[in-house]
Amino acid sequence: MKKLLTALATVLVVGALAAPVSAAYKSEYKLDIVPSLTTAWGQGAQYFADLVKERSGGKINIKVYPNSQLTTGKQTNAFMLLRNGTIDFANQSTINYSPQIPELNLFALPFFFANEPDRYKALDAVTGGKSGKMGAEALEKKGGKFIWFGENGFRELTNSKKEIRMPDDIKGLKMRVVGSPLFIDIFKTLGANPITMAWSDTMSAIQQGVIDGQENPILTFYPLKVTDYHKYVTNWHYVADPTMFVCNPNVWKSFSAADQELILKAAQDAAKFQTALSRAGIDENDGGKSAAYLKSIGKQPESEDWNKTLTDAGATVTNLTPAEMKAFADATASVIDAWRDKIGADLIKAAQEDMAAVR
Repeated sequence: MKKLLTALATVLVVGALAAPVSAAYKSEYKLDIVPSLTTAWGQGAQYFADLVKERSGGKINIKVYPNSQLTTGKQTNAFMLLRNGTIDFANQSTINYSPQIPELNLFALPFFFANEPDRYKALDAVTGGKSGKMGAEALEKKGGKFIWFGENGFRELTNSKKEIRMPDDIKGLKMRVVGSPLFIDIFKTLGANPITMAWSDTMSAIQQGVIDGQENPILTFYPLKVTDYHKYVTNWHYVADPTMFVCNPNVWKSFSAADQELILKAAQDAAKFQTALSRAGIDENDGGKSAAYLKSIGKQPESEDWNKTLTDAGATVTNLTPAEMKAFADATASVIDAWRDKIGADLIKAAQEDMAAVR
């Protein structure tokens, strides 16, 4: 009997030592996003979760919670909930983290990227350059684990009242904006009436006419049929809206080095997919590359010509000329000056140098 018990104990000890690290992993990791899964943002987040589950053999199960479920609609509280561990992962807009991490307001400086010769090339230079690294480091200093940059697209304007071509056209309009002081400053400077509102409440406000307009990437507002109510779309590309794949630091540390590498690679692949969705049919310098990439991985772009798609949906689409874009940039230049020290003059300078290098 003693020999049997000794042998059994040995088996148990060896088994415990041989047990995989995954035995300590959670059965589910919560991932936070703001919009629905039908958007490019949502599709990219789900693709990330699917890749991680597939490549880990089901060991790491990430569940995407859309429509700001984890933040109960208070999307600008998202970073605090990630930091305290209520949220494990997120694929979150830099905008929604900017109240706690001022450096991320860099991407929402008005017309900072729009007036570059190639706004997407400029954005890639920032997210992949010195300034992007500085933004990621700022996030990590505040208590998050940065994984990779994704993309939600440049934010465009829709409204139910009139075509908007010049700054005077927007004066007096009630515009829904995210709860960021920078966005409020931009629209007040343009003479509009900015109304802060959670995205989860915005669609009903549009339907009821509580607001006259809103600003979001095309692939955020189009799937929700905003153009059924807002018949005017202005492509002004006024701010960029990259997403960030992030993780709670303690959750990140719980993964083995091999699984951390697996998650990083999945985020990179999901970001490439999300970025292609956000650019196909929109980026005038793309030449069909984004659509071709999507098809190469068995995915389809929502549209290969968004001007046509939006027009077919009944919208009047206005694409600003360089002169019209400059008029908006000049009208909001004071906002950049006012926010320079809040964001960090060194960071803005680094971003300007990153963009100049690919100009």
